[in-house]
Amino acid sequence: MVRITAVYQGKLHCLATHEPSRSELETDAPKDNQGLGEKFSPTDLMATALGTCILTTIGIVAQRDNVDINGSAITVEKVMKDKPRKIASLKTTIHMPKSIPEDYRGKVAHVANACPVKKSLSADIEVPVEIIYDI
Repeated sequence: MVRITAVYQGKLHCLATHEPSRSELETDAPKDNQGLGEKFSPTDLMATALGTCILTTIGIVAQRDNVDINGSAITVEKVMKDKPRKIASLKTTIHMPKSIPEDYRGKVAHVANACPVKKSLSADIEVPVEIIYDI
């Protein structure tokens, strides 16, 4: 179990603390929902969680298999829906090294689509994942 605590600081800002490491992050409401958009919003953190989970999960498998993915990058485009206000889609594009062997690329795609965050998202959220071998 990991515990995260958060304190409301006013003006739609929160300070969250990851108890095991004492690492902190701040959030703000987005501009389109009464905030100033000065920090990650809670739904931005969902997109961030998805992207970093995918890269981390691929990294775990690649490290075990002695495949170098250093320099890999991911972009997650979050689209919101209004009624009800929620995440509609998290379009994900992964840029991977060209040096990754052709016969390993299917494994990368499988791992990307099996990360714990992606599996935990509502089926209502569209999460297309594109992998481009261009770095």
